[in-house]
This record gives sequence, structure tokens and C-alpha cells, in this order.
Amino acid sequence: MTLIEILVVLAIIGLIVGGVSVVAFSALGDARIKTAGNDVINVQKACEQYMLQKSDKCPKNMQDLKAAGVLSRVQKDPWGQEFVIVCPGEHGPVDVMSYGPDKKQGGDDDIVSWEGPKEKEDKKDGK
Repeated sequence: MTLIEILVVLAIIGLIVGGVSVVAFSALGDARIKTAGNDVINVQKACEQYMLQKSDKCPKNMQDLKAAGVLSRVQKDPWGQEFVIVCPGEHGPVDVMSYGPDKKQGGDDDIVSWEGPKEKEDKKDGK
């Protein structure tokens, strides 16, 4: 084998690894968004359970839910931020949200308890 043949093989391997890594990182981002959506719904249900136990008293944060025994641990969203709990909510007894990948309120990347993935897609598509 010549040096040129070896360099060509290494270049091809590099292109393949580069393509695979792009796909893998995209899948990781999608998985984080889906995980946050599931977590927001679980936190909302935990808040509703807390409110049943505490005569409609609203939890201020995740520590309240843990202290009441509703959750076993304080949980953060996939980007390391606290979930936002609002009682009474505009869309139900309690609204829960994660600010999403940009970690800022507002924008299309916020993950909210009152809007499932289907509604979010329809909103994006303008339906």
C-alpha cells in the first residue's frame, strides 16, 4: 500500500464518522425535547396530587413536591434548569413549563404542560 491509498481510506473513514456524528447529535436533541415533554406532564400530575393532599395549596417549586413525598427527588429539565410551576394556571389548575434548549422564556422551544407534541407541530405548521 502506498501512502496515498492510506490517506484516501482515512479520509473516507473521517467522512463516515462525521456523518454519523451529525445524525447522532440531532437524535440527542430530539430525545431531550421528548424527555422534557414527558417530565413536564409528570411534574404537572405530581403538582395536582400535591394540591389534593394539601387542600388546593399550590407547590412553589420541586422541593415542596419532594418534601410532601409526592416525588422521590428534585428533578430538573434536560438542560439543567428548574421547571416553572404556576398555580392557578391559565390553562388548568396548574401549568408547568421548561424553557427548553435556549433556557429563556418565550419562543417556540418552550415545553409546556398544556400543549402536547401534536398541538406544537400544528402551531409550527400554522394550522
